[in-house]
Amino acid sequence: MRKNDAPALGDIPAALGLLTRLPAFGAAPRGAVAAWAYPLAGMVIGLIAGCAGLITLWAGLPAPLAALVTLTTQIALTGAMHEDGLADSVDGLWGGWTRARRLEIMKDSHIGAFGVIALILSLSARWAALWLLFQHGNALAAIIVAAALSRAALPALMRALPHARGAGLSHGVGRPAWRIVGWAVGVAAIAAVVLLGWSGIGAILWALIATIAVGWIAQAKIGGQTGDILGAAQQVAEIAVLLSIIA
Repeated sequence: MRKNDAPALGDIPAALGLLTRLPAFGAAPRGAVAAWAYPLAGMVIGLIAGCAGLITLWAGLPAPLAALVTLTTQIALTGAMHEDGLADSVDGLWGGWTRARRLEIMKDSHIGAFGVIALILSLSARWAALWLLFQHGNALAAIIVAAALSRAALPALMRALPHARGAGLSHGVGRPAWRIVGWAVGVAAIAAVVLLGWSGIGAILWALIATIAVGWIAQAKIGGQTGDILGAAQQVAEIAVLLSIIA
C-alpha cells in the first residue's frame, strides 16, 4: 500500500462531507481513497438519528412516532441523497427500454410513477422496521449497524462495477482499490458483531445479498454503476439489514 493510499483521519470528515449535510471540518478530499470511512459516516448518521428516536420515547411518545422522528432525522442529515438515488434508479431501470434511455431517465430531475412507488414502499419498510425495533429490541444498535453496513455497499459497488456514464458524482469520486473496499467492509462488519453479537453475522449476510442484487440489476440494465445506483444500493441494503435484525 502506498503511503498516500493508507486510511487517514481526514477521510472521516471527508466522508461526512460527501454523504451528509454535516460540516466537514478538517476534511482531506482524496476521492475514492476516503471510501473506507463511508461506514463511519453511516455510524454517525445512525447514532444521531437513533438518539433522536430514543429521546422521543423518553418524552413519552409511542414507538411509531419515535420511528418517524428517526427516519426524518436520517433524511435531514443526508439531504435525502440516497432516497433520491433510489427513485431515479427505479425510474430509469424500469422506465426505459434501452441502456441510453435508462441513463437519460435517471439523469432527469423529475420523478416518475416507478420512483414514487419505490419511495413509498422503501420509506414504509424502514418506518415499520424502526417501529418494531423501538417497541421490542435494541433499536439504537440496529440503526447504527444498518447505517454502517449499507454504506459499506457503496465502495464495494464502486470497485466491482464500471462507471455507466463518463460524468457524475460517482465518476468524479473514482473507483477505490480493493484494499479500500476491504477496510470499509471490515469497519462495518466489526461494528455489526460488536453491537449485535451473533445477530450481526446475519445482518452482514443480508447486506451482502442486497448489494449483489442491486449490482447485478445495474450491470444487466445499464452496464455499470452511477451515483443513483449507489444510493439505491444503500437504501435496499439498509432495509435488508433492519428486517434481518427483526427476524
